[in-house]
Amino acid sequence: MISAVVMAAGMSRRMGTPKVLLPWGPTTVLGQVLQVLKAASVEDIVVVTGAARDEVEAICLQSGARTVSNPAYESGEMLSSLQVGLRDLPAESPAALIVLGDQPTIEQGVVHGIIQAYTDCGASLIVPSYHHRRGHPWLVGRELWPRLLAMRPPETPRDFLHHRAGIIHYVEVDTPSIVQDIDTPDEYLNLRP
Repeated sequence: MISAVVMAAGMSRRMGTPKVLLPWGPTTVLGQVLQVLKAASVEDIVVVTGAARDEVEAICLQSGARTVSNPAYESGEMLSSLQVGLRDLPAESPAALIVLGDQPTIEQGVVHGIIQAYTDCGASLIVPSYHHRRGHPWLVGRELWPRLLAMRPPETPRDFLHHRAGIIHYVEVDTPSIVQDIDTPDEYLNLRP
């Protein structure tokens, strides 16, 4: 059972409003991310909350995802949310998909491809790549979780990947969706359906 850690605790400073709550078709940005994960048969989904916690929890309740709160969301950056999420995963999870809550263009086929690559080769670190650019979601095996959990600011998840570049198994994809999250109003307007 592959778990997913969805990071949705951010302050959305550049957007000026909680981006995970923005409308996306008939749902919200976060709602779309959760729908895609469910459609890709990811059964265990934990959403890390922080800013706009009540509204985020309501979306998760509706979609069947569970939540865990990051008490350091205002100062801890993405690393602290990732660590909170990993600590909340069940003991039987062999690996975790690391998912951005503000990436509504995430595609079911990409999620399937990453999980299939893990099933086929068992690599500890699987990252999608579009034109040699790393993206999300990426997968990390349980054997590497202690290294992520031991990291401290100013280290970031990007540093974690950079220092382990030699063991990354890349899944080449033909969609820019893996590098399309929404941080600004212009990005949102350009990407929304």
